[in-house]
Amino acid sequence: MLFPNLQSKLQTLKSLHSLSFILYPVIGALLALAIGGLLIWFTGKDPLQAYQVMVSGAFGGSRQVTETILKATPLLIIGLGLTVAFRSRVWNIGAEGQYYWGALCGSVIALALPDLSPWLLIPAMLAGGILGGALWSGLAGFLHLQRGINLIIVTLMLNYIAILLVQFAVRVPLRDPDGFLPESAQFSDFAQIPRLFGTRLHAGVLLALVLVGIIYILLWRTPLGFQLRAVGSRASVARYAGINVNRSILIALMMSGGLAGLAGIIEVSYSFTRLKGNISAGYGFTAILVALLGQLRPVGVLIAALLFSALTIGAESLEITLQIPVAVAQVIQALVVLFVLAGDALARQTESG
Repeated sequence: MLFPNLQSKLQTLKSLHSLSFILYPVIGALLALAIGGLLIWFTGKDPLQAYQVMVSGAFGGSRQVTETILKATPLLIIGLGLTVAFRSRVWNIGAEGQYYWGALCGSVIALALPDLSPWLLIPAMLAGGILGGALWSGLAGFLHLQRGINLIIVTLMLNYIAILLVQFAVRVPLRDPDGFLPESAQFSDFAQIPRLFGTRLHAGVLLALVLVGIIYILLWRTPLGFQLRAVGSRASVARYAGINVNRSILIALMMSGGLAGLAGIIEVSYSFTRLKGNISAGYGFTAILVALLGQLRPVGVLIAALLFSALTIGAESLEITLQIPVAVAQVIQALVVLFVLAGDALARQTESG
């Protein structure tokens, strides 16, 4: 009877460790909100009322929920791509530039083939966005693997090049000849992502949710996913086991860039319906935090994207209703990320100890 009891105790300890991976980050988030409450209190406002306004602003009605989901969509798609890269220890900081480059490539197709059937045009645009983002990240991979340039630096610098190239494109070659502003001509109706069920939600939202399942299956149920995670765990061991590490790094990087580019063309097609010089609210950079906060797990990234979106929209309500600066909410966002990651690190230390 000794061994069954021992097995039962081990199972109990395992359950407690598993619970700590949920409990500690939740405690961290609550601490972050408590400190954020102090910041709000210093502005002379009631913290409880402020948080109530934020929650109401993000989830207080169908319109608010729709806005939260729409803003979370690009964060989710880019965050899933970064999950693939970071799982492989490929530090892609260039999602913002890949987002812009994907938007540019998809927009060129939309402007060149305005009368094409939407059944062909929309997939072609999305494919163009994916290809554009993948090639832009692939350029970073080439410079890193063939020339030995630091990947973080090269992806970071390519961000600025991509953004400036898009701003040049909308001022010269793609500029609307009949317009006064530096932006392209408006896309035809055929080139706009269709809405879902008569709501403001669009097909890109559905695609993002499907991608959650696809990325999970890719990473945990396919040989390629195993190779990518093996490279991320220890490249030297993976190389010894016969895995082509450089090829895996390039694949992870291009998949990450492709998804960033997909997010770019979806956002341009729906929100702007034309290419502009400024098409991002820093999605590529925020998605890095989303991926990390989501523990590099697809479902976690989905939750983190919704949380960041809710905090952003709640912050706007906070400023409008209580005149509390948006910067306060941004500090709260940063605190949530720091404390949740600290809680996760503490849980890992508890498990290893």
